[in-house]
Amino acid sequence: HVQLVESGGGLVQAGGSLRLSCAASGRTFRSDAMGWLRQAPGKEREFVAYISWSGGNTYYADSVKGRFTISRDNAKNTVYLQMNSLKPEDTAVYYCAAGSRGEPGSDRFNYWGQGTQVTVSS
Repeated sequence: HVQLVESGGGLVQAGGSLRLSCAASGRTFRSDAMGWLRQAPGKEREFVAYISWSGGNTYYADSVKGRFTISRDNAKNTVYLQMNSLKPEDTAVYYCAAGSRGEPGSDRFNYWGQGTQVTVSS
């Protein structure tokens, strides 16, 4: 049974930082691209960040470029999202995803986590 479990969400003030983690179990994803997406209340789900299987290639939404960093540890089957200089508009449920079926920037993944809430207060 494949599971992706996110952690690290919470409430933070604008300008603060959070680090999200996504631990995978049930199979290894060391050969798969992984990503982070988010969905704010009343809005469509949107792409945030993508990382290739080796970690050598990353891709970010324009809205987070320069503030967020995606990374992975294949030995731990875990992907991370370091979020700095957070803004109230970053408030959303953040989802980890694995096994990309599309180009970087798409939301086409085979596996999804349950999501973790990130709330940024002004």
